[in-house]
Amino acid sequence: MAPKTAFGKHTAARTVSRARRHRRVRKHIVGSAERPRLVVNRSTRHMFVQIVDDTVGHTLVSASTMDASLRAMTADKTEKAKKVGELLAQRAKEAGITKVVFDRGGNRYAGRIAALADSAREGGLEF
Repeated sequence: MAPKTAFGKHTAARTVSRARRHRRVRKHIVGSAERPRLVVNRSTRHMFVQIVDDTVGHTLVSASTMDASLRAMTADKTEKAKKVGELLAQRAKEAGITKVVFDRGGNRYAGRIAALADSAREGGLEF
């Protein structure tokens, strides 16, 4: 049984389950120089996205809701996720990246994750 926490008894189990799903997805997803990996990290309040070349382990482009331009926004989390996707696509285009492999980080492809992916696609990224 999962230990009880201040947030509820299932929080620890949910975290372990997400980590298990992420490991399972990462068996099949690897970023390369030609097609780097778009990594999504999501907390309860913020969203952090990076484009990573796994062959050398370098972050090529990143964006998050913590960026100064998005931090001042007064919108809901889904709208902020859309803006992060647009910002990431713009920075990737400037860096010469057009194709990526999408790594949802063990999160369900719904809500903020889907909004981010859709706006990144509209911005010109292919995955």
